[in-house]
Amino acid sequence: MLGCVLRSLTLANLIANVGIVVTGGAVRLTGSGMGCPTWPKCTSDSYAATQALGVNGAIEFGNRVLSIIVGMIAVATVLALWKHPSRALARWVLAGVLFQGFLGGLTVRFHLSPYFVGPHFLFSIVLIALSYFLWRRVSAAASGRPAAGADFAAAATEPRLRPLAWAVTVISAVVLVIGVIVTGSGPHSGDADAVRTGLDPELISQLHVDAVFLFLGLSVALWFAARALSSREVARAATILLGVSLSQGAIGFVQYFTNLPIVLVGLHIFGACLVWIATLAVLQATGTGQDGRSGGLDRQVREDAPELVTI
Repeated sequence: MLGCVLRSLTLANLIANVGIVVTGGAVRLTGSGMGCPTWPKCTSDSYAATQALGVNGAIEFGNRVLSIIVGMIAVATVLALWKHPSRALARWVLAGVLFQGFLGGLTVRFHLSPYFVGPHFLFSIVLIALSYFLWRRVSAAASGRPAAGADFAAAATEPRLRPLAWAVTVISAVVLVIGVIVTGSGPHSGDADAVRTGLDPELISQLHVDAVFLFLGLSVALWFAARALSSREVARAATILLGVSLSQGAIGFVQYFTNLPIVLVGLHIFGACLVWIATLAVLQATGTGQDGRSGGLDRQVREDAPELVTI
């Protein structure tokens, strides 16, 4: 029972950190970035949005409320994992959420400068990674088996796949960074008066596409390598990654050639989170122990908290 609660709580933590990215995108796409013109208050006299701020104020304030909920989930996760082997990771997530709130305040204070908005998004990507691995580790401890499934230990013992998986992960991160630069040079700044980077959007978009093709090529190579080495878990994770990435790429091309409609841009933001999570799943599937096996984590869990694996 306790194991189920911990799994659910850490999964909620992951979902919340993805959700705040999506709602943050909605704030920007609806031009509501300055809906609350100051921070930490929404106005000089009120922490909540007032009727005078209209729809934009309500949207921005709603995103702030959600960020508080994300923080509450992070606090609950830390408390629930207070004596768990993964408690340090849970505390890093909470610290990151608190810092992210401060960084969000700076984006308002600096009137949605892309040099603050970009890092604000990228730090959420870091939090998603921390939350993902926290969920996987807690799930492994609660179930008493390696995190990728019952056949993980047999399927993910191929250390030769890990360098390629790391290459896929690094390029995935590069794609995200360039995507942020594209955003900083294009429309949908969150406010009509927000500054832009001044970079050529077409040139940066082409660089983004080039990085995406490299990412897809490495993902295909990983899939073939996993199949050749009969690593079922890695092959399955790579298949999911390719499916999500191709869908994301299709949305990206359509949004570019249809002048960036906000619905498609919003889907693209959500898709970026899904691609990142699928990338992390590929990395996880190659193993995390020093011997090239995810089972190394399982053994550590059994030694440090044997009572948890029997839940």
